[in-house]
Amino acid sequence: MKKTILLLMSVQFFVYLGFGIIIPVLPEVVVQQGYADIHVGGLITIYALASFFTAPLWGRLSDNVGRKKLILTGLAGFSLSFFLFSLFLDHLVLLYASRIIGGLFSGALYTAVTGYVADITTSEERNKYMGLLGMSIGLGFIFGPAIGGLLGAVSLSLPFTASAVLVLALMVYAGIVLKEPDRSGEAVKRKLLPQGAAMLWNYRIRYLFLFSFTVTFLLAGLESTFQLFQIDQIEITPLQLGYLFMASGFVDAAIQGGVVRRVKDGTETKWIIGAQIVTAAGLFLLPFTSNLVFAGIALSIFTAGNALARTVLVSLTSKESGGKYGTAAGMTYSMDNMGRIIGPLFFTWLLTLQSGSIYYLSGLLALLSIGLIIAYRSSAKTLQTNEKASTSS
Repeated sequence: MKKTILLLMSVQFFVYLGFGIIIPVLPEVVVQQGYADIHVGGLITIYALASFFTAPLWGRLSDNVGRKKLILTGLAGFSLSFFLFSLFLDHLVLLYASRIIGGLFSGALYTAVTGYVADITTSEERNKYMGLLGMSIGLGFIFGPAIGGLLGAVSLSLPFTASAVLVLALMVYAGIVLKEPDRSGEAVKRKLLPQGAAMLWNYRIRYLFLFSFTVTFLLAGLESTFQLFQIDQIEITPLQLGYLFMASGFVDAAIQGGVVRRVKDGTETKWIIGAQIVTAAGLFLLPFTSNLVFAGIALSIFTAGNALARTVLVSLTSKESGGKYGTAAGMTYSMDNMGRIIGPLFFTWLLTLQSGSIYYLSGLLALLSIGLIIAYRSSAKTLQTNEKASTSS
């Protein structure tokens, strides 16, 4: 089983590497080809939309036709999306088509892989292996922008060609190694609104769902506008951006691996409020960027706050769900995706109107979102089964 888990981790790594690899290259493509800046947000948003809204279909298909077939199909489609992007940088319609294909098949891969893990693990060990898949996703997000920047310095099409070839090789290897598992679970269908979610909105956990949207909305907004803004400020290159995102990725990892473990039960809301203040500080610094080092410091400060808020929020939401963790996790996923769908398009559009002043708005939103945490703490309508809601103070 060890070889199988490693292969499935590789699949998840490459899917999210593919999501991240475009971050330092896409704005450069848009600028060089003379497309309107709004297309940076559009090309990121269309990917998230395709993945999100087709995931329920892929989940059902995975249960019906089998995990292995869907994983191989997903890898083939994902590879095709990379090849299309690398070949047609000067055709905007085909760039959108490649992103739709990429989002479509990333949804297939996610649902088939998680369904596969559910089939081959017991309930006792499932969290461990799902955690390993989550780690692979995180590594993909960390190294994707860095690799995109490094290869993009050679050629803007090279990151996508290299990714396409690697994913194709992974498909061949998966075809040889993977065996169709005995069916014991269901694929993660990632419903748009999980069953029972409406009931949760009657309780104070609703403030955590709204906060989750805000955190991802701000993150997606920064990812889609950072390079466009820095091109104007300091003429940043994809290679330089790759280095900055790699550094901020390690800040993210350090926060999740070191700082989060210091958060004691009952202190989550205090840490989240502090994290949002740090997030806002990073955003407020961005308009003053005058060199690469300053840009890196501002980005890393934002990343530290955002990573801390995201990670502690997951823990707090699980405690507040009153045993309905699956439903709460599904609702959080839906809110995160709404942030990733709306954020890039909204902030790139705003960038065309207001330039760097959009980060003042982002910072203000980060501070205003603290009100959601205060409202959560003030509400007595909790789902927690224990008598004392320890996280409310």
